[in-house]
Amino acid sequence: MPLFQKAVFHTTVAQLRDLPIDSSSEVAFAGRSNAGKSSAINTLANHTRLAFVSKTPGRTQHLNYFSLDAGKYLVDLPGYGFAKAPEEIRSQWEGLLAPYLRYREPLVGLVLIMDSRHPLTELDLQMLAWFAQTGKPIHILLSKADKLTRQEQAVALREVQAALAKISENCTLQLFSSLKKTGVAEAEKVLGTWMGMALKDEAVPPAGLRTEKLARPKNRRAIGWSARTAKGASSSAKNKKPPVTN
Repeated sequence: MPLFQKAVFHTTVAQLRDLPIDSSSEVAFAGRSNAGKSSAINTLANHTRLAFVSKTPGRTQHLNYFSLDAGKYLVDLPGYGFAKAPEEIRSQWEGLLAPYLRYREPLVGLVLIMDSRHPLTELDLQMLAWFAQTGKPIHILLSKADKLTRQEQAVALREVQAALAKISENCTLQLFSSLKKTGVAEAEKVLGTWMGMALKDEAVPPAGLRTEKLARPKNRRAIGWSARTAKGASSSAKNKKPPVTN
């Protein structure tokens, strides 16, 4: 089973005092409005409605926790960059987000979603520079990669990689597409390692056992065919009438 398919909604947090006390590791997801943050979470969890995908900027105003296992959570952060969001709501986000990202001990890393067609906006760079000060890892998902050609994808990767090198050595990035479901395994490997939930390789049966299992059906088919052929020939011989002579 893919790493995050067990994700279920746990709670919504509006005040720091309501943060889960049983948490041992959390990975937070951040990104601009319409960058594909909720879609990325849904794709990783193989769920169409786990994280709400809204067409209205500013819909997510709190921290939404999704449980993966005992004490392990994905956290959907409020999107940023909403011109339509009321000032009081933006102030509420800042009062909640800043201390959470800076001081939350179980937070093991940040996933930052950027639209691969428009990466490195001013707000993206501000988030990168601010969170890099914590010393915790950052993983970039360049979303909607299916909308770019291979050449454009390569250019986007180079440009973002060059910018990250100037900000922190603790940043990684990849292409991602919720529509095509590409980049899921790569993201799972990174985030699973952060949370101590890395996927285990499936055990491969011993070669001899596999050969034996494959050989037996083959032999049975061969024996069955030979027996049927022989039986058919015998029956044909017995039932064959002598030619009629005049």
